[in-house]
Amino acid sequence: MVRVELGKLACNGLEGHFGADLSAGSRKALLHYAYKLKAGRRPIAAPRFLEAKTTPEVAFDLTLDRETEALLAQEARRQRTTMSRLAAHAVLVYLAELDFLGVVPRGNAPAADPELNS
Repeated sequence: MVRVELGKLACNGLEGHFGADLSAGSRKALLHYAYKLKAGRRPIAAPRFLEAKTTPEVAFDLTLDRETEALLAQEARRQRTTMSRLAAHAVLVYLAELDFLGVVPRGNAPAADPELNS
């Protein structure tokens, strides 16, 4: 089980892509991060400012498969951080990658052209 504690920026980003289901968005982010680790691609390290004691906007526990949890725990140890901080970092990295790829958040999708529906 991974304790996920997200700030306002991460929450807003996830809500834009996944709606109110922050756990689904967080799960995708953590699985994506773990996939990169498994493939041998080292993701960018968690910045030290995430170590600051701040009150999270939201906190919840997320159950992942054993292999994913083990990969994330190993990476947290390698980066000398906690699983919770690594999870918050993984969410931010995932959101940045979605932005880089041009994935438009659902809330910002252009309205459908009614003339195209005829």
